[in-house]
Amino acid sequence: MIMNRFKIFGLLLPLLLLSAGSQAAPLQSTEVIPTGYGFTELTSRLRQAITDNKMGLVTQASASRGAASRGIKIPGNIVLGVYRNDFAVRMLKASVASGIEAPIRFYVTENPDGTATLSYRTPSTVFVPYKNDDLDQMARELDIIFTRIATQATRTGPQAPVRE
Repeated sequence: MIMNRFKIFGLLLPLLLLSAGSQAAPLQSTEVIPTGYGFTELTSRLRQAITDNKMGLVTQASASRGAASRGIKIPGNIVLGVYRNDFAVRMLKASVASGIEAPIRFYVTENPDGTATLSYRTPSTVFVPYKNDDLDQMARELDIIFTRIATQATRTGPQAPVRE
């Protein structure tokens, strides 16, 4: 009887591990902000907040749009890459290798209830592996800007730039 339990446990363990991986928590220092906004509205608000905070929308990718073009419906998702050239110049002066980190991304996902969530990794977390004081200073400046963008996009009420 005990051997049968071990066999069953041995068969179930890989399935449990696989299912745990599909529901993994976000990486450390990932900001995750659930909102009451729908996917399209949150994406629009995020775009406006990026512009209002004088950052550039450098890249965008959406698996849900790609799937829709093939006739497949999946929950909305979009990744918006955000940066600005003066930060790019400073970043590359400090560390050419760190250039792979730009642009820094915001991720909007549609939830089962129709609301959307905004997620992003803080710039200081993105650049910490490079162990470079100039990058760390720049990342702290970007942390403030990215927080403003996220706050403006996700707060309720009229959308206006967030000031310090």
